[in-house]
Amino acid sequence: MLVQAAIRVIAAQGVAGATTRAIVAEAGMSLASFHYAFRSHAELMREVVSYVVDAEITSVFSSLRLGTDIRRALRDGLQAYLDYLIADPEHEQAMQELMHYALRTPGLESLAAEQYSAYLSGVVDVLTESAAAVPVEWAIPLPDIARLVVMTTHGVTLAWLADRDTAAAERVLDFAADSLAALAVLPIRSVT
Repeated sequence: MLVQAAIRVIAAQGVAGATTRAIVAEAGMSLASFHYAFRSHAELMREVVSYVVDAEITSVFSSLRLGTDIRRALRDGLQAYLDYLIADPEHEQAMQELMHYALRTPGLESLAAEQYSAYLSGVVDVLTESAAAVPVEWAIPLPDIARLVVMTTHGVTLAWLADRDTAAAERVLDFAADSLAALAVLPIRSVT
């Protein structure tokens, strides 16, 4: 309840406006209940990041039609992310706010790195599962492909939040799926 309230407050007022008092007021809870659930504001912000990243990855995994061709699996995963963004833009707006806030707030710099690390880890899991189901192997290191996916979805997110042009976002995701699929190769089978 506090995590969802924090997301709403951050999306509406920015992280600077997401004081403990504002968050508990949004949640309809007492200040004492906040301190029962979290030791600090920073701990809640970390939980917000974890909650949103987990929800995104779950959304992507649930959309995958594993065993289909890799391009289709990639495109399905990217579409699931876009659908998640469109269904609840406040989550991604809050994540953007948190990233920038963490980068310029002494003591919270690691939160930005944790956020991106969680994105990368989740994408590696999706790419690993997708490739194993087809099966294909990746032509370049998986962490590099994951970084490309995260950078692409980050750009799509910012553009969509700014212009709400879903058709343009989908065209970019089509191109991204084509480009990523080109990095998948059939596994080399040993002849015995």
